[in-house]
Amino acid sequence: MTPEATPLHGRPDEVPRRIVVLNPKGGSGKTTIATNLASYYAVQGLKPTLMDFDPQGSSWRWVRKRAETAPPIHGIAAYERNSRVTKSYALRIPADCQRVVVDTPAALVAQSMPALTRQATAILVPVLPSDIDIHAATRCISNLLLVAKILRSEQRIGVLANRVKRNTLVYGSLLRFLETLKIPVVATLRDSQSYIRAAETGLGIFEMKPSQVADDLAEWTPLIEWLGRRPVMGDAGNALLRAATVAQRASLP
Repeated sequence: MTPEATPLHGRPDEVPRRIVVLNPKGGSGKTTIATNLASYYAVQGLKPTLMDFDPQGSSWRWVRKRAETAPPIHGIAAYERNSRVTKSYALRIPADCQRVVVDTPAALVAQSMPALTRQATAILVPVLPSDIDIHAATRCISNLLLVAKILRSEQRIGVLANRVKRNTLVYGSLLRFLETLKIPVVATLRDSQSYIRAAETGLGIFEMKPSQVADDLAEWTPLIEWLGRRPVMGDAGNALLRAATVAQRASLP
């Protein structure tokens, strides 16, 4: 059993761990990472909330596709503006939620990163093996360090090499680039059709037959274990997390 497979047994007012999936470059696989991570936490009984800040609403639609019999995931369409309710009410997180996964929008400006990453336990940056994506990831991580003021010593940023075809020249280039960042590569995920099949029915690969996705599941193990080692937030209450969420939504266009 991995560290993340054991539910928290703290008091109800503990702040849940918050994982932000972020890369301003479109097509990097943020939604796939966010939805499958929420699926994993749901299977483990951690009552996750999946918060979708991307106006495309892909994560929100995925949640709505889920069958009533599936492990529960609370979805929030954070990109929506509803004048009939307050922001804090629209973004409320269930009291029993132990994990919050945030799917961020593409074309995110650097000035929005501090609000998006506030109170984040971990920040995952998916990177595709291409020159364009490597360049975009360089700028993204630079902005996280310099604009969002994420300290390397906090060890909250993790890079995912996504949709990888091993033993290719571009994959080798990606690995060499990641080594120069001094940011941990927490997982390498292959280019697999399993994610597409799962998404079509509102599932994650952790909810499919293990025999069908064994290779994919194995690739997630290092990521799950890395997330499990991130420090749990201080006991400041869910109000702190909600306040941070309201602030980040207000700062987004």
